[in-house]
Amino acid sequence: MMTPHRLENLLSRFAGLSVLVVGDFFLDKYLVIDPDLDEPSLETGLHAHQIVDRRCMPGAAGTVTSNLHALGVGNIHALGVTGDDGEGYELRQGLAAMDVRLEGLIVSPERFTPTYIKPMYREQGVERESNRIDLQNRTSTPGALEDRIIENLRDMAPVMDGLVVLDQVGQRNTGVVTDRVREAICDLGRTQPEKVILADSRERIGEFRHVIRKGNRSEIHRAAPDRSDRSERTGRTDRSHAAGWGQALFERGLDAGEGTYRPVFVTLGEDGLLVIDDDGCRHLPGITVPGSVDTVGAGDSVTAGIVSALAAGATLDEAGLVGNLAASVTVRQLGVTGTASPGQLLEALKALG
Repeated sequence: MMTPHRLENLLSRFAGLSVLVVGDFFLDKYLVIDPDLDEPSLETGLHAHQIVDRRCMPGAAGTVTSNLHALGVGNIHALGVTGDDGEGYELRQGLAAMDVRLEGLIVSPERFTPTYIKPMYREQGVERESNRIDLQNRTSTPGALEDRIIENLRDMAPVMDGLVVLDQVGQRNTGVVTDRVREAICDLGRTQPEKVILADSRERIGEFRHVIRKGNRSEIHRAAPDRSDRSERTGRTDRSHAAGWGQALFERGLDAGEGTYRPVFVTLGEDGLLVIDDDGCRHLPGITVPGSVDTVGAGDSVTAGIVSALAAGATLDEAGLVGNLAASVTVRQLGVTGTASPGQLLEALKALG
């Protein structure tokens, strides 16, 4: 068990770290609707919803940067693409407000700024989310943009203590982490094996090599080389299945001729996470959180905690615990994508006794 003194020592190093976040930066746009103010449209007769409040914040890779900022990481750099549009302006403003360095965030008139528009109905002071509206690029990322992303990656990565790769977009080759960009990331991991590089991908975590891979049980299951067990059970009963899928993904490197392995982290929700490396598979229990929870963004807080801790010199198990602590703080923040501060992490650890 980590002591508060050891955690405090690790946290004290975060301010001196430089971390590069590579991937799909989204804008999360919340539009708050008061149904009592609905008006009929004179043209269509349909209800015209009335917006009484709005909130915009960085999402997807931007959520990772928010968590890194809250943890006190001193130098955060963004590498991705936004459109030359209003959403892109709001996204860059949100990142700049956290002192994120934006030299690597390319502005392209050829692309939309990916945006999650979230209508929120406010009734008696309580908000509930309606159907989300997604604005994403549906065409292939232009080769010239890929060239610029790869060039920025190769220029920026050598001076970073850690890299987070967030591959958010489901449709292949339409986001920042295209096949070509992924190969450049893998090549970076091969040539700089000491560099902390963690990849998190919704659909293609199994295609990353030479980097630390992190995913939830479903993502790791889809990526596992042997998927003969199709169990989709959730909760504590499928921890052994998740361990098997994670171990298979970890060992795939031998067949690919990598020569060296990088660890695999498998998140299990309230059951904590698994750490898989040369020493086998270890379970780090989840931290019990009383009352209602909101798990939106919890995985990103785990990612930020793991990368920051590893870059600060933590062991894999210590980094996993920091990730668990961060998630235990963020899930208590209802209705928002939460973050965790160093002080809150220390309080959470002390509460474990």
